[in-house]
Amino acid sequence: MSEYIEHRVKSRVEKYFKAFFKIVIGGIIVIILVLLFGYVTMLLWNWLMPELFGLVTIDYWQALGIIILAKILFGGLGNHKSRKSDNKSKRRCKPRYNIGLKSDFSNWKYYDKFWEEEGGKAFEAYVKREQDEDNPL
Repeated sequence: MSEYIEHRVKSRVEKYFKAFFKIVIGGIIVIILVLLFGYVTMLLWNWLMPELFGLVTIDYWQALGIIILAKILFGGLGNHKSRKSDNKSKRRCKPRYNIGLKSDFSNWKYYDKFWEEEGGKAFEAYVKREQDEDNPL
């Protein structure tokens, strides 16, 4: 029994250590990416802006400030959900809403017959009426 408890304690300690290690490594990677992004921004600014627009060169901390300002003003670097997935989720018919849909479309079997008998004539009369309103001569 004591071996089982010892095994459970060791496995939990290992699990927490691995989680802590992943968090620390993830934090270090994020910090490195932020620092690298600031450096790349500084290099691009100092390469392009003075020559194109006659602006002054900037240092590293000013480049990070520009990134933060752009984040505040434009809201970039945030949620990157694709619009396609948003549209698909909005178009999808939820099960609770399609309870009466079958009965709504059950009368469509009469559509072709209606169009042959009355629809064409009604449409032509509508077009003629609209043309008469557009040209009241």
